[in-house]
Amino acid sequence: MSHRARLLPVLLTGLLAMACSGGNDSSASGGAKQVPASGAGSSASGSAAAPSAGASSGAPSASVAASASVIPSPGEGEFVNPVIKRNMPDPYVLAVEDTYYLYSTEDGSNRYPYATSSDLVTWEYQGSAMPRPPKWTDRNYWAPEVTETPAGYVMYYTARSREIMRPSGDGAQCVGVAVAESPEGPFLDDSDEPLVCQPELGGTIDASVVRDVDDSLWLIYKNDGNCCSIPTRFYMRRMAEDGLSFNGEEIEVEGVVNDEQWEGNVVEAPTIYHLDGTYYLFYSANDYAGVPYAVGYATSTELTGPYEDAPENPILSTVQRVGPFGPGHQTLIEDPDGDLWMVYHAWEKTFSQRHVWIDEVVFEDGKPVVQGPDAEPQAVP
Repeated sequence: MSHRARLLPVLLTGLLAMACSGGNDSSASGGAKQVPASGAGSSASGSAAAPSAGASSGAPSASVAASASVIPSPGEGEFVNPVIKRNMPDPYVLAVEDTYYLYSTEDGSNRYPYATSSDLVTWEYQGSAMPRPPKWTDRNYWAPEVTETPAGYVMYYTARSREIMRPSGDGAQCVGVAVAESPEGPFLDDSDEPLVCQPELGGTIDASVVRDVDDSLWLIYKNDGNCCSIPTRFYMRRMAEDGLSFNGEEIEVEGVVNDEQWEGNVVEAPTIYHLDGTYYLFYSANDYAGVPYAVGYATSTELTGPYEDAPENPILSTVQRVGPFGPGHQTLIEDPDGDLWMVYHAWEKTFSQRHVWIDEVVFEDGKPVVQGPDAEPQAVP
């Protein structure tokens, strides 16, 4: 299925001002329920971190936009974004046989909640994938990713440490690893410490699993330097085959750091995709809670870099006035036909929830082009 070409207006305005409030810690609960999709009306969800006051430097470029007029209802075999109208930030999608599993940051009710789907469009909310918190953790259960290894289903997750301190004087965010027998969980981590943490660099967050062309397993992650006025970069280490420990030294990924205006004070949420001899490092940048949050990419001929930023960055950004706002923390998934889709979150207009969107990614002259944010009807993957 190729994405249909559309003539859509591009809307440009100034940045929005936003008020700041905090999110809640999570607790375990369960029970499957239909996740409201676009057109399904209002939905129940936990609270989310609200946007911060003011925007980081660097305004995003305009993206493909739907008209501010009423969006037509989808026809047979079509859908409209968002595919999940529930607070599920930092989504990651794992395909297991005929089922897609979407895991996300805590939603105010559950720790690492997940939903399931057969088509990437209609989702059933399933509750917490990790009912029991690891003992080294305190709060801030963010950004899980899951892969299958000989150990079972392995989850890499971010949480705040009870004992490891960062330069700001409070607990550092660190990355842990948990295991389950099935993708539904429950994921368990009985360790006394995280898998990796860089407290002198602010901490470690947003671990993403990479299976290289030679089938070796790698982990890429980001130092949490924006907590403490430290530049943010990506780091990478080869994993043991079971994914539970490292099997190589830490490598700083050269070429990507928050040094561009659109990136503001942070680069985060790395995702690596390989095509025709090129490694594409997709990442999000700028204030996650604001309009400038956006997605860009860099390229390399080697997995570990050095990478070169794309001059056309960002490639996915806010649609001014009409939304969505602050799209990012992307992941990539191929549908059964081999078409590539970007799954990401974006704020709805009240900035109280981050909903889940999906849009196709096509490559034109070796450059990835995200066909979105697209709020008009499009064919189901």
